[in-house]
Amino acid sequence: MDTTVDGVAGWATGMMERLGAPGAGLAIALENLFPPLPSEVILPLAGFTASRGEMSLFDALLWTTLGSVIGALALYGVGAALGRDRTVAIAARLPLVKVEDIEKAEAWFRKHGTKTVFFGRMIPVFRSLISVPAGVERMPLAHFVTLTTLGSLIWNSVFVLAGYQLGESWSLVEGYAGILSKVVIGLAALAVVTFVVVRLRERRSKGRHAAR
Repeated sequence: MDTTVDGVAGWATGMMERLGAPGAGLAIALENLFPPLPSEVILPLAGFTASRGEMSLFDALLWTTLGSVIGALALYGVGAALGRDRTVAIAARLPLVKVEDIEKAEAWFRKHGTKTVFFGRMIPVFRSLISVPAGVERMPLAHFVTLTTLGSLIWNSVFVLAGYQLGESWSLVEGYAGILSKVVIGLAALAVVTFVVVRLRERRSKGRHAAR
């Protein structure tokens, strides 16, 4: 395991040693707020800790899921505080972004928001970011919490149980999950590049028409 992962694992271990299962929950809450902190390390480590009898498996699942919900609610609050007008105003100042693109994204979220929040909780990186548009769109809070809880419980259970079963070899989970994270990040980067290329071509096309 590289030094970065060792550092995260050491930090998470310290949290669990000091606070027990609530420490695992706090670590996951912070992971939601700061996506570079990998849940793929924290969750299996919580399972491993449970396998050693330092916390119960039930507590590990309960507190990590609670931490996921708390972190998601914090980001939901950010989106709700910004609101649609501020979000549109900020995005409209960004290069290559059009207000109509934002409106299309809003319409898409209104149509697919339920599925997006539920399944988004099981996609690396995206699982944190999806809470912001949910807040901007003011998705009913009870609905948001229910979907976030269910999606997070599935994601957390897979990794906590894997760590519990693997015991001392819990770190193997991170290797396989890391591949999934890289694929998701790569697809997101490809989408951004495609978006930029399309926008630049549109600008050049408009510039040529204006010059005629």
